[in-house]
Amino acid sequence: MSKHQKLNIGLFGFGVVGQGLYEVLSQSPALDKAISKICVKSKKNRSLPDKLFCYDADDILNDPKINTVVELINDSEEAYHIVKRAMQLGKNVVSANKKMLAENLTEMVQLQKEHKVSLLYEASACGSIPVIRNLEEYYDNDLLLSVTGILNGSSNYILSQVFDKNQAYGEALKEAQDKGFAETDPTFDVEGYDSLFKLIILTMHSFGIAVDPKEVLTYGISNISDFDINYAREKGFKIKLVGQVERLRENRISLFVLPRFVGKDKYIYSVEEEFNGVVIKGLAYDKQFMFGKGAGGHPTGSAVLSDITALMHNYRYEYKKANYFSGFQYSKDHAIEIYLRYSDADILRHFDFQSVSEEYKGPVFAYKIGFIQLSRLIEILPVVKRHNIFLAATGKSLNY
Repeated sequence: MSKHQKLNIGLFGFGVVGQGLYEVLSQSPALDKAISKICVKSKKNRSLPDKLFCYDADDILNDPKINTVVELINDSEEAYHIVKRAMQLGKNVVSANKKMLAENLTEMVQLQKEHKVSLLYEASACGSIPVIRNLEEYYDNDLLLSVTGILNGSSNYILSQVFDKNQAYGEALKEAQDKGFAETDPTFDVEGYDSLFKLIILTMHSFGIAVDPKEVLTYGISNISDFDINYAREKGFKIKLVGQVERLRENRISLFVLPRFVGKDKYIYSVEEEFNGVVIKGLAYDKQFMFGKGAGGHPTGSAVLSDITALMHNYRYEYKKANYFSGFQYSKDHAIEIYLRYSDADILRHFDFQSVSEEYKGPVFAYKIGFIQLSRLIEILPVVKRHNIFLAATGKSLNY
């Protein structure tokens, strides 16, 4: 194989990211003619010639001239079959489908080994922020302590309007939808699932293990109330939806996605609108901060382009933490401090606080702040989601 590989690309999907990629590719002299075929679901008027499009995945997958598949579709199940088959046929793949990757990470890593191909997915984690490559190449030692960040631009846009412009949550959500930052059904973003899948991917490159998304505490912002917003303001905080993976003692790690009270002393306090921000903390280098647009056609397209360019130079993830620093285990035996806002005191019987540092009872709402074990929160989450309550992390934990 030559040092500089010529790529012949088959592209799946021509939505916002697919079109963004095509536009940024056209500005790259080395890759302006790299896309041979684009597979889409149906015919419609498009700005490109009809001969460039196909409507059957096999037209790309069975084409021996196409050596690279770029998968940019929404359907995670369909994406799984496309990516798997492409690798089995010896084609390198670039994907941005975080749900598909997070739910099948172990198999995806194994397929790369078996078929000696590369699967790159920088765009799946934080849009334009090159966090995966940095975790792979720069933070590839055993000194990493945690990765914490705002991983979803839609929810961050909503919370920015709430705290910076005094909008009501419903009004901010509608504005995010009108501007294309949030889907008509915003569940994937505002309930934390998008952040969760990204966190699973970052955990693999941070600590070398694939964690089942179903086993991770995930709670979003849809139940936030004016009471919670006013409480945060009175304390000098903003509320951000944050994903975190943290190293505990004895090679255990903890991860969760929760709204969090964030003070002015934290880097992510100033991450606003649809931007993402990631704080990488290490034993020797303390904290380093990465910031950039987490969504949109051109920002995400630029991350896909970066992966495509890397394939030209035969780059592949080495999964260094999994191969050279093995032994990390996911643990739920970790207590974190949470804020619980409720109206019906009966809900408290489901919670098992180890200690309580603050509580308040008012005519409409009450709250309690204290430490509770992660495993207990995961256990009661189905019950919690059926009630009009709000949970947020304070950022404090018992690291034992």
